[in-house]
Amino acid sequence: MCGIVAYIGPKDATAFLLEGLQRLEYRGYDSAGVAVTGKPGTLKVCKTKGRVADLAAAVPARFKGTTGIGHTRWATHGEPSDANAHPHLDNSERIAVVHNGIIENADALRDRLTAEGAVFRSETDTEVLAHLVAAHVGEGVELEDAVRAALGHVVGTYGIAVVDAAQPDRIVVARNGSPIVLGLGEKEMFVASDVAALVRYTRQVVHLEDGELATVRADGFTTFTEDARTVTRQPSTVDWEIASYDTAGYEHFLLKEIHEQPASVERTLSGRLDERFATAHLGGLNLDARELREIRRVKILGCGSAYYAGEMGAQLIEELARIPAHSEPASEFRYRNPVIEADTLYVAVSQSGETYDTLAAVQEIKRKGGRVLGVVNTVGSAIARECDGGIYLHAGPEISVASTKAFTSTVIAFALLALHFGRIHDLSPADGRRIVAGLKALPDQIREILAGEDKIAELAAEYAQSEGMMFIGRVRGFPVAREGAQKLKEISYVHAEAYPASELKHGPLALINPDLPTVALVPDDELLDKNLTTLGEIKARAGRVLAIAHRAPDAKLADHAILVPRSEPELDPLLLNIPLQLLAYHAAVALKRDVDKPRNLAKSVTVE
Repeated sequence: MCGIVAYIGPKDATAFLLEGLQRLEYRGYDSAGVAVTGKPGTLKVCKTKGRVADLAAAVPARFKGTTGIGHTRWATHGEPSDANAHPHLDNSERIAVVHNGIIENADALRDRLTAEGAVFRSETDTEVLAHLVAAHVGEGVELEDAVRAALGHVVGTYGIAVVDAAQPDRIVVARNGSPIVLGLGEKEMFVASDVAALVRYTRQVVHLEDGELATVRADGFTTFTEDARTVTRQPSTVDWEIASYDTAGYEHFLLKEIHEQPASVERTLSGRLDERFATAHLGGLNLDARELREIRRVKILGCGSAYYAGEMGAQLIEELARIPAHSEPASEFRYRNPVIEADTLYVAVSQSGETYDTLAAVQEIKRKGGRVLGVVNTVGSAIARECDGGIYLHAGPEISVASTKAFTSTVIAFALLALHFGRIHDLSPADGRRIVAGLKALPDQIREILAGEDKIAELAAEYAQSEGMMFIGRVRGFPVAREGAQKLKEISYVHAEAYPASELKHGPLALINPDLPTVALVPDDELLDKNLTTLGEIKARAGRVLAIAHRAPDAKLADHAILVPRSEPELDPLLLNIPLQLLAYHAAVALKRDVDKPRNLAKSVTVE
């Protein structure tokens, strides 16, 4: 949930730290801080409540050093404040630590350390790490040995970077449940919790595994385990461009990423459609046709928008492959002691590939002998490494907290998986060709919807003034309604609820009034008449209706309509969702919200 950066080399560390934190601000933005080595045996520290820009303004002119760490925070322990901002120091101000994750036994450690004479200056769990390391770093003790010893007392998740004023030639980093990436430079080294901070400086990166540490020096690194066993990690190449991390003239990253969807969909589809056999190429599944035919059930696990994409995926798999499929929140999965079945395929969905709840669900399935595929956007991420196979989205970096292009590419990945499954089972070549043609047409159809943005912006400004909004859809449309409500509430703070359209008369109709408009998904499919009847029920109770439809309903049934081009029925949800992204975005802009950094949220949720 937070961002870590670190640098060691011949240059001034501060410039890299501030720029890196700026690029990671989407991971946490309630406070920020940096620490660099100063005169021999000293550290210079600057930290402040607020954004990275506030930190940059507070950093003194004389604040240079060649070894440093930085952090941008999303609060878990203690409110946002200068004192609670990272880095945290021991009492002698020799050790500085930045930390992502949660130390579960922090209270017990704090009590013990306090009894031993440590004086705490913050409410955070992280500060115990600084005192623990300091307690082990006596004369002649290497920093990495002190960090290993300190972590032996810790229960919880962490990605950490530690510097010692008395050993400025190194940075020690460690990972357990929260990502740490090393960047390899020319006689300099970088560290970050996300490659977004590194791509301007290097394309060669090393991902630490859980339970691993690294000593990082200007001329290289060594990796080892908590019991001091040396491990070898080979660098991989990052293929994302630095331009992907700039707004490119758009007012917000979110708007840019919405408009990037035609290109991101093309990347997700690239090389994966087989027109000759009317199927999809998915070599990364690591499953042959015989193994796929033995699968009797598919269970999809994700959190937030990934969960809703999984619901759309489950619908696609059931329709095209006729295999029972179900999506559920990964955050709940392992706590109900799930039965892991040998003939069930589990699919973990995460844009970052580091979502802690989803990663923990994957590990639970693997412990019980289940087979797991990953659907992720980030190559080399923890979930990608843990899974038996999977599908990379290739959507490109997504910087805004609210997911748009990664969500769409995730649903595309499920469409490919469903097509692949279907053709191995009983989907006819004719239906396969129909789906292939529908997928190929999607990028241009999305461009057509985006061309109508001005009208959607006008409607968004009007509807944003409401007390709340209700989203409804039937069968294929219900997950779209859930995702639409999620987008609106998370970036505009307008309360929104989603219901199956068929459920309105079983309770939610009591909420209908002129100040609570309904956004209705009304595709021109086999359920059109039933959807129109539902609109009539809403209008009979003086409710306002905004229809997302293939053709405009009668004016008596809808106050406004946003029209989308028709795809194949199974693929229609992809296109019905695009106007809802624009509706949420422009509602947030009309209400003057911080669109890319909504309150209380962060992009990559690496804590429970």
